[in-house]
Amino acid sequence: MSQLQRLAINPAQMCDRTINLTVEQQHYLHRVLRLNQGDRFIAMDGRGHWWSAVLEAQETGLIASITEEIAVNRELPATVTLIAALPKGNGFDEVVRQAVELGVTNIVPVTSDRTLLKPSPQKVDRWRRIAAEAAEQSERQIVPTVLEPIPFDLAVSDCCQKHRFICVARGDNRHLWDCLIGNLEPPQPPLLRGEQDGEKPPQPPLIRGEQDYRGELSIVIAIGPEGGWTDGEVERAIEFGFEPVSLGRRILRAVTAPMVALSLVGAAFEKYPSQKIFP
Repeated sequence: MSQLQRLAINPAQMCDRTINLTVEQQHYLHRVLRLNQGDRFIAMDGRGHWWSAVLEAQETGLIASITEEIAVNRELPATVTLIAALPKGNGFDEVVRQAVELGVTNIVPVTSDRTLLKPSPQKVDRWRRIAAEAAEQSERQIVPTVLEPIPFDLAVSDCCQKHRFICVARGDNRHLWDCLIGNLEPPQPPLLRGEQDGEKPPQPPLIRGEQDYRGELSIVIAIGPEGGWTDGEVERAIEFGFEPVSLGRRILRAVTAPMVALSLVGAAFEKYPSQKIFP
């Protein structure tokens, strides 16, 4: 089933187990993917649901009939929001595409003191199309939300997630990985009669804290533009509860840093899926 082509649809297109395909979707399925009447594909509504669907031909064009719902579990067990300052040129296209592949839930483009790009509404529409295409390609259950660009100060002041990090290229800040993963072994139960110290195999480190993150945790990561955040922006973010963190000793490009940060988040959640995270 996973080898079938995938198509993101709007839930409003569904009626009585029939999908009313748009002209663009019909062109994509028939002309681009070379699917014909009777061929199957996967329809995903961007809200967590997948269905097996079959193409059918009508006088007015192609429609699709739903045959069954598909149970999948591809999402990270947390809501991850990326606040990203807009890089120059078309760099944000790649930020959106790769962030979706890595499991982001929401993308918030921001203008900062060093932002040069002034995006048009057409740019935002393009980013949303890229997000949908990337969700199809990477077999996501949801299509992440790409918001309208907003000023940096509004983004950090309006942020309601409990766990907030702002990535800073220089300075003596904790590494993001250290903020996600604790260094202590999990508490060991008392030894039973007859057991000796050292008999138990070593346990993986705890993800910091006591809260079970499944379906409950949300975090936000802020990434700056070319040249990084200004000192004033970092200070304002800290005032609103953001912790400054490092992504390593090297200086990363504005389009590389989001990928590094999101890779660390995904690795933490997927490596220790049954552990706990944050205080």
